[in-house]
Amino acid sequence: MSSEVAINAGKIVTPFYSREKVSIKVRNGIIIDVSDGYVSSGNVLDYRDYIALPGLLDTHIHGIKGYDVNNGKIDDILGMSKTLVEYGVTGFLPSTVTASHEELVNICRCIKEAYEEWNLNPTPIGARILGLHLEGPYINPEKRGAQNPKFIRKPNIKEIKEYYHASNGLLKMITLAPEIEGCLEIISELTRLGITVSLGHSNASYDITVKAIVRGASRATHLFNAMKGIHHRDPGLIIALLEHPNVYVELIADLIHLHSSILRFVVRHVGSSRVILISDSISATGLSDGVYNLGGLKVHVKGGIARLSNGSLAGSTLTLNKALINMINLGFNLNDVVKMTSFNPARSLGIKGLGDIRPGFYGDFVIFDAEFKVKATVINGVEVYSSRRG
Repeated sequence: MSSEVAINAGKIVTPFYSREKVSIKVRNGIIIDVSDGYVSSGNVLDYRDYIALPGLLDTHIHGIKGYDVNNGKIDDILGMSKTLVEYGVTGFLPSTVTASHEELVNICRCIKEAYEEWNLNPTPIGARILGLHLEGPYINPEKRGAQNPKFIRKPNIKEIKEYYHASNGLLKMITLAPEIEGCLEIISELTRLGITVSLGHSNASYDITVKAIVRGASRATHLFNAMKGIHHRDPGLIIALLEHPNVYVELIADLIHLHSSILRFVVRHVGSSRVILISDSISATGLSDGVYNLGGLKVHVKGGIARLSNGSLAGSTLTLNKALINMINLGFNLNDVVKMTSFNPARSLGIKGLGDIRPGFYGDFVIFDAEFKVKATVINGVEVYSSRRG
């Protein structure tokens, strides 16, 4: 039986245009029409006093409000799903930190089961589970950041295929360091499997990075962080990643991991179509300061900043709606920011139907007030969160 809903919005902002006083018709979860004027009869969600944006997509996130991907529990993944809609996130890519082979296999199975449970529900129960991101374990120990050195290792394609099959093909992205023995050689095979290769936690030279990009690497994991720095005679991987037009670059826009001038520089240099805003958030996000666990390492959160005992940053307590606000406050056009929070994350992973408001796309929206506070989150045309009812 067909279900249809109309969403009235005072304004919609997409990656490419803005329109005022609009109605969006969604049938069976898919947008079928975007029209001028409001709908007054039938099944209507009325947000005529608010702004509708494509739902935010967080494609690098480790946890939130006590939930942790590395716990390897279905309840943690579904708990993240149900929590993230409070922040306007309609889809997320659960991300691991480096762990043992057995733990990662278990997490892959957990993602598969959580994904299946999400899809079994007749109405959305929370943000979409987009797949799985393995951040490590094939990284450079010298640039490990908050990754547990005990489990860092060289790549093994047989091991990776076990992760791929355990997740039932939901393994969507792997962060690796191309200079580590064996990493460069497996990039082509990973891309053939449909796995996005992201470069990070790396000391790679410029030349090695270019070779990795030529073989199919197409993304940079939290650019600048846990990477070799730039030198005018030894540009390293950052310059190679910025130079290449086929590479998307992740930015943590919490104004802690990156100075505001760096955020402005990167967007102006590579353009808004290549930037992906991520949270890189950990389980402490949304909770009080204290001591938390990340992949077996103690993380001290003080003033909302997460650090290891040695002072290294350990993920963030950022949420993607706050990242959006930070970029607006830095002077960026909202259409461009929407590319960074919604459109580019989907494109970088080859996911269709997400990140825009147009016919054929899923009916996934975040509804903001004029101050960019989340008023509602809509998935498949269903209001899954409203600040009016919690």
